[in-house]
Amino acid sequence: MVDTAKHKRQGRIRRHNRLRRKIHGTSTRPRLAVFRSNRHISAQIIDDGQGNTIVAASSLELEIRSGNTGSKEAATKVGQLIGERAKAAGITSIVFDRGGLKYHGRVAAVAEAARESGLEF
Repeated sequence: MVDTAKHKRQGRIRRHNRLRRKIHGTSTRPRLAVFRSNRHISAQIIDDGQGNTIVAASSLELEIRSGNTGSKEAATKVGQLIGERAKAAGITSIVFDRGGLKYHGRVAAVAEAARESGLEF
């Protein structure tokens, strides 16, 4: 019998590894990585050359956590927050990493909100 949760997770990890062969963040154009769970969503901008996170935002933060954290609205707030923090850190251009997930729903909401905040990708 196949454990479906384990099987789905392994598939997402396999897709993410396939994406990561092509996507690499640099100091001039870092990577915006999105992680989605059933209850929350988080995003971080990473410089893969140095191996450190520059800015991060999550639905676990107090200003977002007050409402429903597993919705498109929360994902939009996370995208806006990551865009504002990136601009404050001097980042204007990024590479988007969807983390092996479909570019749909909450993942797309984070990306669109980040674009509206002024990030180019």
